[in-house]
Amino acid sequence: MPKLKLKYALKTVFTGCFLTLTLATQSVVFAQEPSDTHDAHHSQQTLDWPGIYNGFTPCDDCKGIKTTLALNANNSYILITQYVGRSPRDITEKGKFIFSNQNTIILTARDSNLERHYYVDENKLVELDKNGVHYSGKDADRYVLRRNDVVKPPADGHAGH
Repeated sequence: MPKLKLKYALKTVFTGCFLTLTLATQSVVFAQEPSDTHDAHHSQQTLDWPGIYNGFTPCDDCKGIKTTLALNANNSYILITQYVGRSPRDITEKGKFIFSNQNTIILTARDSNLERHYYVDENKLVELDKNGVHYSGKDADRYVLRRNDVVKPPADGHAGH
């Protein structure tokens, strides 16, 4: 396996383990209940949403926001962002999320009242504005986080020792 692929694979596995361990040791409180229970349960059950999502979203005063969002089956999350070109520092946010109606989740940070909205689609999340509305304009398609599984089975089904 080439060094670059091995390095990426190890980084992905270590990131997944770190996120899992971090979330397992945290106690977080639900922020609120969904307003439309039927729609929220339908979205939650019909899409395979737990996982790690990555993207590079627009930023007004930097090159972009490198984003990693881990959604867990217990409705907890961890969000890691880095404002590229402004600071090399990773910002970590933890909290809970709820399913709202029409495949939308609302993330509520544990340490603040800050809410983030995402539209849940198959293997991707689309960041919404603070009112839960899709962004428009030339950068609208850049607000996407794509799902990356921590461990993917080999294509031929062989573990390859």
